[in-house]
Parts: sequence; structure tokens; C-alpha cells
Amino acid sequence: MNTQQMEQMGKFKITVWEEENFQGKRCEFMLECQNIMERGFNKIRSIKVENGPLLAGVGYEYPEFQGQQFILEKGDYPRFEAWSGNSRDLFSFRPIKFSNHSDSKVTLYECEDFQGRKFELCDDYPSLQAMGWCSKEVPSIKVNSGAWVAYQFPGYRGYQYILERDRHQGEYRNYNEYSTQAHTNQVQSIRRIQH
Repeated sequence: MNTQQMEQMGKFKITVWEEENFQGKRCEFMLECQNIMERGFNKIRSIKVENGPLLAGVGYEYPEFQGQQFILEKGDYPRFEAWSGNSRDLFSFRPIKFSNHSDSKVTLYECEDFQGRKFELCDDYPSLQAMGWCSKEVPSIKVNSGAWVAYQFPGYRGYQYILERDRHQGEYRNYNEYSTQAHTNQVQSIRRIQH
């Protein structure tokens, strides 16, 4: 990501510590980090995210923005459980851009390549089935505006899938495109990313 792109996105600041409760070795970042080990860290166990009105961040389980994804909204994460329920590792992160909630829109499709029945959403849904989506799976997704996080289970639990208009032109033709490590295309809740 070049400097001009970062200026368009706004301010991004994330501070990481090697130990829980903001202890041990620390480092501040104003840009993405593809591999925390290149900065002399073996692990990250606590994080503080400070950001402008247009950003949040996404962390990844592996270097080079690979593996399980974790939404990192503004706030303090004193232990890994605060950003993840099932992985202790976070080795790369980057900012994400999103728009005002009133502009957020995403379309879910029952088949790959935007085929079959579709459902357009403009709000947060803790249970897609409760709002009428009959399947536990979402084979393809189109982000019309804003940025979203989809979850494997109802109630915003399980694997997280960050969905952005600025990545893949907002088009996720199959579940492998919205997650580099997706074991399933199961999506049962979705919400807009907040600052």
C-alpha cells in the first residue's frame, strides 16, 4: 500500500506487545505489517488500536495476510481471547476502509458466481436464518458499499470473514475468495464494520 492510498484512508495506529496486558516488547505501526517476525517479535499477545473515523484493522493468523482473520476495531485487546476465540497467533495486519453505516450494502447469493436467490442487506444480522436465509452457507457475496464482517455462527461467533468493497472489487465469487483459510462457506451472521 503506498503513501497516497494511506492518506486517502485516514490515520491508522496499532500498538502491539509481545506479552499479555500490554507488557514486554512493544512496537507502534502506522502502516500495514506483513510479518511481525521481521520486526523482531515471536508473538503478539496484546494490542491497542487507535484509528481515524474511516478505518479499522484486520489481523491474520499467519504472515503475508494469510489464515484466519480477526477484525480489530478501535480499542484495547489485553489478551488474545479479546480478538480471537480460537487462535493465539496474529502475525500480520492491515487497515481496512469502510463508509458511513447509512451507505453500507451487501448482497448474499445462494450459489457461486452470484447465481440463484439473492438477499440484499443494509443492516446487522445476528442470525441470517432468523431473517429468512434458509441455508447455513453463503457461496458468493457482493459488497455494494461499506465493509462487513461475516461470521461462521449466529451471534457473531466463529471464523470471521472480512468483506470489503476495495478488495476483489467487492466481488467474492466463491467462499475461497472471502477467506484464504475457509474450511466451509458457512456464514450465519453478518454485521457492518464500525470505527
